[in-house]
Amino acid sequence: HVQLVESGGGSVQPGGSLRLSCAASGFTASRYCLAWFRQAPGMEREGVASTTKFGPTNYADSVKGRFTIASDSAQNTLYLQMNNLTPLDTGTYYCAADRYPCPPNWTDYGWYVDRGQGTQVTVS
Repeated sequence: HVQLVESGGGSVQPGGSLRLSCAASGFTASRYCLAWFRQAPGMEREGVASTTKFGPTNYADSVKGRFTIASDSAQNTLYLQMNNLTPLDTGTYYCAADRYPCPPNWTDYGWYVDRGQGTQVTVS
C-alpha cells in the first residue's frame, strides 16, 4: 500500500484560500489515479477532484473554477488549491489513490485502494 498524509487544513474566512497537501510514501510510482474527497458533518463523503497521471482532471460542479488539483511526481505530493472558499466547503478533506486510471465513477470513495486520514477545513 501507499501511505497518504494530508496537511494544510485550518480555519479561514469566506473568500479566503487554502492549499492542501497530500504526501505519499511507498510504491507511489504504481498509483495513477489521485483524488480529493471531503465530508461535512452529517453528510456523505463526496468527490471533490481527481487527476490521472498524464491524463485528465475532474472536478465536482460545486468547486469548478475555484479549486485546482495538481500533483508533483518528483516530491510524491498531491495538492488541492482552494480559492474563494465558502462555509459550504467546510469539512474533513481526504486524499485517495489507486493503481488504475481514474474511472468515470471517480467519486466512489470505496474504489480507491489507498486513503489518507484527513485534514479539517473550516470556513466561517
